[in-house]
Amino acid sequence: MNRGVVLMPLNLITDPWIPVLRSDDGPRIIRSDQIAEPGVMFPDWPRADLNIACLELLIGLVFLADPPANAQDWRIRKPDAQRLRKRLARLAPAFNLMGDGPRFLQDFDPLEGEPNPPDMLFIDSAGGNTARNNADLMVRRGRYPVLDPALAAMALYTLQAHAPSGGAGNRTSMRGGGPMVTLVDPGRGNLWDLVWANVPDGRPAGPEVLPWMRPTRTSEAKGAEVYPDTAHPAEAFFGMPRRLRLVGEETIRGVTQKPYGVNYAGWQHPLTPYYRQKAGAELLPLHPRAGAFGYRNWLGVVMDMPGDEADLRRRAQALDSYEQRVLLRDRAGASVIVAGWAMDNMKPRDFIWSRQPLLPIDTGAGLTLIAMIQSAETFGLALRGALKVVAGEGSALEALREEFFTATQAEFEAGLGRLLAGAPPDDTAARWLRAMERGALTIFDRQALPGLDQQRPEAMEEIIRSREGLRATFAGWNRLGRDAYQKLGLQPRRRRKEAA
Repeated sequence: MNRGVVLMPLNLITDPWIPVLRSDDGPRIIRSDQIAEPGVMFPDWPRADLNIACLELLIGLVFLADPPANAQDWRIRKPDAQRLRKRLARLAPAFNLMGDGPRFLQDFDPLEGEPNPPDMLFIDSAGGNTARNNADLMVRRGRYPVLDPALAAMALYTLQAHAPSGGAGNRTSMRGGGPMVTLVDPGRGNLWDLVWANVPDGRPAGPEVLPWMRPTRTSEAKGAEVYPDTAHPAEAFFGMPRRLRLVGEETIRGVTQKPYGVNYAGWQHPLTPYYRQKAGAELLPLHPRAGAFGYRNWLGVVMDMPGDEADLRRRAQALDSYEQRVLLRDRAGASVIVAGWAMDNMKPRDFIWSRQPLLPIDTGAGLTLIAMIQSAETFGLALRGALKVVAGEGSALEALREEFFTATQAEFEAGLGRLLAGAPPDDTAARWLRAMERGALTIFDRQALPGLDQQRPEAMEEIIRSREGLRATFAGWNRLGRDAYQKLGLQPRRRRKEAA
């Protein structure tokens, strides 16, 4: 794939290599420092995973070369392409893609062995076993027989940053395979503001802190893990879990790989949410699920978890930093880009790309919104339990629960709109409860009622009991229902005897 960029040699600091969308007639292929120029809007690679990785790379470059010292420095700093070019220039020796010296994100020394096709740099490419078994039906082998250097550089970065498990000794990224990436977009329509919004505080560093500027740290031996206190924080953006060397001259025609790259442990990447499996356990990076990213996924990703649960699910540090830097009134129009590969071990299932609101709402409205999400989880669980009598266990049952969240997405957004407009939280909560009940009963009735009169009497009775139990939950008459009502700040419905 040759898009007309500089072919050889390529330096990722001094040469133009990043394709971008622009609002003016300026160059469509830019250097890294030109992200601070007017008119540059967004990366324009041919794949969404390359675009999200390019944003991470640019954030990492600014963090390495010219980060804000603190929140005040972040607020007063204006985009300055000349300053950025000067600060990045000292990093140039570390950003040659090819050549005899250190190579960007590649093993310190040449690697022996038969090169793989460059297709291997893409996470969704067919693996060796898949190709040998002729099982590459959805994504065919050999899509990228050669790569131009710019595309190879971006694919190389994407693989190192998001590396899935890849066989014995081939390490995952420090965030595991296919991590979730969340970035604040201030909504001003230019690339610099998007990058700057996510750059952590820090101090400038030189090229010597980058892992490919010294002999490769391998991980064959036990206890060879690399922890944050033994490396520069910029390595979060420039990790090397895979041992790779690109092969080629004017184009990249192969990749040599060896096992046992850097084995990272204990890192918390600033652009990824984390969670604990239980209180006191280690923090683990969050990974996206296949399918649409909707309101049910917000807590711990877009919004903070409430109370004691806040220690179990943590948003990306970038979101917290942005809210500390920017006044509430100045956040209007900001959103959160949520992206990443949904993986099933080594197999990519889906690439998620979504924009969610960064909500400028007061504490009361925020608590109501959290309660709306939590109550939906509760009622989704009740629907799942009720449907077991007709759907059994397994993927079909899970798909029906997911349908409940999809069916209520529009009403959730309507409720969010009412809260933002200042509607009373209890009225919004009551409307939300009715919408969830309608959605759940519609799904249940569609699955359970057709042909009910042809069922055996005992099966018919079980289906009727399940429906009544579901309605009781939505009335707040059992433990699940009472818990949801309490979260929403509502009183359970009165039973008929009580009403009399």
